[in-house]
Amino acid sequence: MARNRFMEIKEPIKLSKYQILVVLLLALTQFTVVLDFMVMSPLGDLLMKSMSLKTSQFGFAVSSYAFSAGIAGFLTAGFADRYDRKKLLLFFYIGFILGTLFCGVTTSYPMLIAARIVTGLFGGVIGSISMAIVADLFLLEQRGRVMGFLQMGFGASQVLGIPISLFLANSFGWQSPFLMIVALASFIWMVLIFKLKPINEHLKVKNDRNPWHHLKHTIAQKDYRIGFMSTALLSLGGYMMMPWGSAFAVNNLHVTTKQLPILFMVAGIAALLIMPIIGKLSDKMDKFKLFALASIWMIIVVLVYTRLTPVPFGIVMIMNVLMMIGIMSRTVPSMALASSLPKMQDRGAFMSINSSLQQISGGVAAAIGGMVVVQKDKFSPLERYDTLGLLITIILLIAIYLVYKVNQIVKRRAKATTHPLS
Repeated sequence: MARNRFMEIKEPIKLSKYQILVVLLLALTQFTVVLDFMVMSPLGDLLMKSMSLKTSQFGFAVSSYAFSAGIAGFLTAGFADRYDRKKLLLFFYIGFILGTLFCGVTTSYPMLIAARIVTGLFGGVIGSISMAIVADLFLLEQRGRVMGFLQMGFGASQVLGIPISLFLANSFGWQSPFLMIVALASFIWMVLIFKLKPINEHLKVKNDRNPWHHLKHTIAQKDYRIGFMSTALLSLGGYMMMPWGSAFAVNNLHVTTKQLPILFMVAGIAALLIMPIIGKLSDKMDKFKLFALASIWMIIVVLVYTRLTPVPFGIVMIMNVLMMIGIMSRTVPSMALASSLPKMQDRGAFMSINSSLQQISGGVAAAIGGMVVVQKDKFSPLERYDTLGLLITIILLIAIYLVYKVNQIVKRRAKATTHPLS
């Protein structure tokens, strides 16, 4: 009986035609933003040779986007709930497009850094705006599916975006993928203008606080801070392994450079197939229970993977697919729960701060990972990768507790809304 309650299944609430259109448009914007961020890594070798960059210079070019995106989230948090969310999305998306165009026409390293900072300032806020829109337009019982489709941008960028980008870069130069993104994003921006309706219900809720007081008010809420802490830990655990994935696969597992794109593509295909399934499952069963099961799954996979020695390529692919299942199965329910924490008048600010912490935590995680993992020379195996796996395990366990607290807050509020006099 206890087991049946744990896996209790409910019939999902159907999405309307307009809601499906909104999901599609937001997923496409996410695809362009994610691709813009992710494409820098596979372009690294070509870009460094073209501009004669040191590895440290290229690393700064990559991290400059993440930190500027994090700063932008905090700067815009106080203003996020004072405007129609459609107008806010259009403003930041056109800024992202211009920043990406700047990347596509840059000819020097200082220009590249400036272009990545501009792109991060605008692109880093788009995810939080999208989350606020989802929270405004979709019921909690629908958000798992919505988050699943939005997260498909991650898989689609690996399956479609990165291979196409590498083909263009090899044929026309490293700037060409950015120009491709500009063309696609410009088309999406025009569709958003005509097809997305105004999203301004939150403006009907009286809010007399000035932007900075609104930011302070949002941070001061204890329930919100628990949500912020859970987001920060989720990002720490996720980004700590990611930067060293390729180096570990090549130097420790003996994956060849020709096999590496296949590895990324297979993982991306797995993400595309998994996301809708996880999204539906997240709407049918308790979101925290799904998150907890996925976290335990992830802990097992991480502890095994970080201790692997050279094995057949097929096993490496299977382990990466299993890891992708764990990552996505944690991301969807946790994002759906986080979107339910803020009140309507605080959603924009909450999502902006949440997005900022996600970006900054990712930068911090990469730095911590760099201090834990060592490599004697560029051809030697990574050392202490298993130690990194243990550290990630501890973070995952703490994250389970924090997401449990978020789940309790969401349930308490739902009960209070349903039974206001109880």
